[in-house]
Amino acid sequence: MTDVELPDGQRFEHHTVWMPAAAMTALLNDELTHVLLMWRHRFVPDLWNWELPGGLIDQGEEPVVTAAREIEEETGYRPRSLEHLVTFEPMIGMVNCPHHVYLGRGAERIGEPTETTEMERMQWVSLADVPELIRAGQVSNSGTLVALLHVLALSGPGAAAGYTAHIN
Repeated sequence: MTDVELPDGQRFEHHTVWMPAAAMTALLNDELTHVLLMWRHRFVPDLWNWELPGGLIDQGEEPVVTAAREIEEETGYRPRSLEHLVTFEPMIGMVNCPHHVYLGRGAERIGEPTETTEMERMQWVSLADVPELIRAGQVSNSGTLVALLHVLALSGPGAAAGYTAHIN
């Protein structure tokens, strides 16, 4: 419980939850035409959906390092570059759990995924097909939605070319 004071001076106790921060990446192929998605089952809501590679940030780890590590562990690819897009709170009213979203441009296959229980399959999906996946309810993960919508709405389906930052 947290003691909350509103701007008008009203006070009350409010339930709050802290959860570890997470990082996820919209990894685009070298041509910037396809995004790497994983078909995963989430047991809490009992649903299958397309998600981006990502996971919890280890203590003392920088979010960009987590993003790169999770891509390699979950997919067997190494991003050629990573750019921070946005950090957001998925349940800002009661839960403190920052989500750091990255865009990866280009990928090198370095081996097989080491996290083999994370997904049923992965697939390079055309950015042109992403809006229909979202409309069909096949993308439910908040980080995945934020990243994909950011790439499509703010960058355009092939416009990830404007991002130039590299992994430190």
